[in-house]
Amino acid sequence: MSYQREFESRLNVGVVGVGSHCYRNILPAMHYLPVRLKAFCDLRLDLAKATAEEYGVDACYASTADMYAGEDLDCVFICVSPEAHPELACEALDAGLHVWMEKPPATLASDVETMMRHRGDRVVVVGFKKAFMPATRKVIELMETEDCGPLRGLSAEYPMTIPEDGEQVLRTREAPNWLKNGCHPLSLLLAVGGDVSAVTMHRSDHGTGVCILEFASGVVGSFNLVSARRGCERYAFWGNQHVAIDKDLRVTLERGIPFNYSSTRSYIPTGLDSGAISWEPQDTLGTLENKALFTQGFYDEMRYFCDCVLEDKIAEVGSLEFALSVMKVYEAALMSRGRRVVIPR
Repeated sequence: MSYQREFESRLNVGVVGVGSHCYRNILPAMHYLPVRLKAFCDLRLDLAKATAEEYGVDACYASTADMYAGEDLDCVFICVSPEAHPELACEALDAGLHVWMEKPPATLASDVETMMRHRGDRVVVVGFKKAFMPATRKVIELMETEDCGPLRGLSAEYPMTIPEDGEQVLRTREAPNWLKNGCHPLSLLLAVGGDVSAVTMHRSDHGTGVCILEFASGVVGSFNLVSARRGCERYAFWGNQHVAIDKDLRVTLERGIPFNYSSTRSYIPTGLDSGAISWEPQDTLGTLENKALFTQGFYDEMRYFCDCVLEDKIAEVGSLEFALSVMKVYEAALMSRGRRVVIPR
């Protein structure tokens, strides 16, 4: 682990969009990345200048074209909106820059395909933080072992609703909560389960329901859209053993105990070879592993992007291909109305 001031090789970075989310999460994460903040761009030039003063950035722009013409940049971090991301990303790619953009990448899957056509040899990563967070990576690690895997099923519980008229949402390029935040659990499920081949959305009269995901691997999963508000978030994965993520922080591996139906008397057997194992932040020290930037995946997604650029590697996690898979599931659920929608490969 290094801090910005300690890296020998750093990327010259421009930031597009310095609003609330960027200010709270993206810019603070830069302290831990191999970057040099060279320029800020925002339609609200006064906001860009105020933020630049805080971060010691000299150049501010209200136009991305002016920033690309006036600065020698390696890459750009775009944090605006799904409506604006595709055009801004394509412009940056056409200018020869590598691109990190916040999720969602677009309002339609076809816009992701457009970005893919503009990408060329540039690195593009979309900030699906739940695909990068330590809890998710631990589940992937466990499910790749003989003791736990292979994956045979998975489920998610997340506060969410889905619009009744999905066709209109797509036709008018709306960005409902099903897109803005529904992509969080979807990206986690796809990060663990892989590509999805078919989707069936069973929507209740209240807008909640169950989204059935048929994965290309043959695994079937469920995304439960729950009516409870904040605090209700849980993911489960099972193969030879069961693994759960509670509220993004606690990962629990259920190993079971030596058991005889008629004679076992204690649920706490001796030794360390059985029972559940849990990992969670201890939150007793002011250290990095306890910070939300690290537990929620912000650092990991941005560091991964920087490493891909510096090491000339092709991005896989959070790539445009991954983003396209997420967007296809998003669209299929909107169009389902209780019917099975096949996603072409």
